[in-house]
Amino acid sequence: MRAVSQPKVYIALALIATVLIFVFLGRTNATRRNSASQSNAQPTLKGEAAMGDWSSDAPGVRRLITASDMPKPYATRSADNGAHIVARPPGAWPHVLPGFKIEQLATRLANPRYIATAPNGDLFVAESSAGSIRVLRGMGVDGKSESKQVFASGLRQPFGIAFYPPGPNPQFVYVGDTDAVVRFPYQNGDLKARGAAQKIADLPGGAKLRGGGHWTRDVIFSPDGKKMFVAVGSHSNVSDDAAEYHRADILEFNPDGSGERIYASGIRNPVGIAIDPSTGEIWASVNERDDLGDDLPPDYITHVVEGGFYGWPWFYIGANQDPRHAGKHPEMKDKVLVPDVLLQSHSASLQMTFYEGKQFPAEYRGSAFAAEHGSWNRAKRTGYKIICVPIVNGKATGEYEDFVTGFVTPKGDVWGRPVGVTVAADGSLIFTDDGSNSVWRVSYVGGTN
Repeated sequence: MRAVSQPKVYIALALIATVLIFVFLGRTNATRRNSASQSNAQPTLKGEAAMGDWSSDAPGVRRLITASDMPKPYATRSADNGAHIVARPPGAWPHVLPGFKIEQLATRLANPRYIATAPNGDLFVAESSAGSIRVLRGMGVDGKSESKQVFASGLRQPFGIAFYPPGPNPQFVYVGDTDAVVRFPYQNGDLKARGAAQKIADLPGGAKLRGGGHWTRDVIFSPDGKKMFVAVGSHSNVSDDAAEYHRADILEFNPDGSGERIYASGIRNPVGIAIDPSTGEIWASVNERDDLGDDLPPDYITHVVEGGFYGWPWFYIGANQDPRHAGKHPEMKDKVLVPDVLLQSHSASLQMTFYEGKQFPAEYRGSAFAAEHGSWNRAKRTGYKIICVPIVNGKATGEYEDFVTGFVTPKGDVWGRPVGVTVAADGSLIFTDDGSNSVWRVSYVGGTN
């Protein structure tokens, strides 16, 4: 056997070491990406375990709730357990996955609710109780927004915000006020509205106007800009009287307010609506009814079918009849659509958005994020977090994952309540919190995407 020279041995060993280093680095980056989603690190909670409460929440925890998991009505008594809001305790901070960073972008706002990203990157925030729309611009070296300007005021519980026409150069900002859709003339970069509000469409009034009821009104446009969709929640918990006319619906209009019709019905309170950019379908984040028990019925997130009926008030989550309407409308029973993703009951799912950014790891692209404001009528709290809903090729898997948690203290007090969520121009995730009156920014810093 011929002896191998020492230089050749050293070269071979160096090549092997180099290969091993690249393999190790590749595995390290893959580990970072996997740790960001935790999809392989924790089992998915199912059935009763999935219903749980805030004490089992943590970034990366996944849940899968199905219609067959639902208990019977009145299995537990509904509780009056409103959020006890406290100041953020010393050292308390929202929890995020490894590889992510969370910063408080703005604070001392007046009831920040809905949030939308303008084409130029400005963040428009509805300060609902103050009746104003505020614009946040930039981020300083301290991580805080550099500018907080009032764009418009004198509104009546504004919520949804949309730019029209869709695309890079909108001419108007549309706002879903509680009893109307209004719009303001706008050009990219405006910090103040160019003119007074113009009423586009009348809507059934909300909590402070014309008889009460759910007051939020989200507004979105079809990708081609030809249709406007408005979410209107119910007047009541489960009534079917005349006060529910054009409520618990997603309404469709032309952009000038004409052509009003019901796009989909039986959706008790579709607080947040959004367009899936991959399919053009409308999705909704929905608050279901109360007083049937701690775990009934689930809130939900679902794609919305034109002409679809989702059950309220006579049925819930398919052909399950609400006992308070026993025997009513049997002809509708088999027409009730089952939502795509069932959430922990009474979580109060509010605004939702689809992730189109490129900052987060690739597995998040195309998924939906939603803000869970938190329960008030459940013995043990649920919600108070941001969740991620995996969507693959336009279809939900049925699961959802805790993404930001930590707003409930060990004693059960609450210092933060997520409401609105949007994707910033740089791909970070921005959300509002009307518990601490703040806006938060989640960015990915844990490796190459």
